[in-house]
Amino acid sequence: MTANYALLPSRIKAAVIDGLVVIAAMYAVSEILALFENVPTYVRISAFIMIFVLYDPFFTSMYGGTIGHSYSKITVRRDADLTSYIPFPAAMVRFILKALLGWLSLLTVTGDKKKKAIHDIAVKSVVVESTP
Repeated sequence: MTANYALLPSRIKAAVIDGLVVIAAMYAVSEILALFENVPTYVRISAFIMIFVLYDPFFTSMYGGTIGHSYSKITVRRDADLTSYIPFPAAMVRFILKALLGWLSLLTVTGDKKKKAIHDIAVKSVVVESTP
């Protein structure tokens, strides 16, 4: 598999789409929980936290990327083996670093020959263009 590394605009597009997907998922859960009486606040908070924290790592480790990645035609792979997705623990670390460092991490892709962000470097992942 030859690597066409994902450019910054594709990664930003994916991030924006994923933000909208997470908001929509939280809204849907909120509406579903509103159908029940006396849902404890901790249940609502737990559901929102699970959606926010697990969305990216789950999809990245299971499918090579999130819904935003798919629409942007990019995928997250192991740097050493472009045919493999990164494992869930690595995807979780990648997400945490991405969340903590924010746009700073993403903007570092312009200075790396493989277009790797800080969170990609940390877990040895790379974002490449999807093949049809």
